[in-house]
Amino acid sequence: QVQLVESGGGLVQAGGSLRLSCEASGQTYSSLAMAWFRQAPGKEREFVARISWTGFTTYYADSVKGRFTIARDNAKKTAYLQMNSLKPEDTAVYYCAASRRSSGGYYDTEYDYWGQGTQVTVSS
Repeated sequence: QVQLVESGGGLVQAGGSLRLSCEASGQTYSSLAMAWFRQAPGKEREFVARISWTGFTTYYADSVKGRFTIARDNAKKTAYLQMNSLKPEDTAVYYCAASRRSSGGYYDTEYDYWGQGTQVTVSS
């Protein structure tokens, strides 16, 4: 079993930056693909970014490409989401997810473990 705990959310002005962290427990972390999803009020949860278990392959939603960077440190069992040039439309609860598939996927059904979420609010 893997447990995921997110941190780093908060309130930031448009154009600012935040870094989210997702710390995992469990011995199989390094073999899991990791991803970030988000859910804004009244909207479906959507894919943001994912990274393969090796860290060599990353994918991003078009809406965040060039502004967000996903990374992982397997020694620390932690995944990160660096968010720059934040926009009000990035406001959402951000969820960390882990998949037993080697590179994860774009759909939340492809992920086996989820964190509790962390709120990110971007003011205009």
